[in-house]
Amino acid sequence: MEIAVVGNSEFILGFRLAGIQKTYAADSEDSLVAQVTKAMDDRDVGIIVLKGEDMQKLPFRLRTTLSESVKPTVIAIGGETGGLSMRERIKRSVGVDLWK
Repeated sequence: MEIAVVGNSEFILGFRLAGIQKTYAADSEDSLVAQVTKAMDDRDVGIIVLKGEDMQKLPFRLRTTLSESVKPTVIAIGGETGGLSMRERIKRSVGVDLWK
């Protein structure tokens, strides 16, 4: 399983430098929806990382699908994300609590 990062060029740059290979640049709301959908359709992706504010820009139906998704698990970083914490999302995805 791989980690995918979706966001604007500045957001994904740090992840690229950290060694994440699956990055999807989205500099407009239309391309954001397309890139998130592309990442969700990739069977090798287990975790998708988004900015919290980008998550809020997505259409309601897609946002609901992402927040309820187990594989891939979607993690929104920063901002007001609501829903489950990162710990709970990883626990749901992996099946065990890694913090214990």
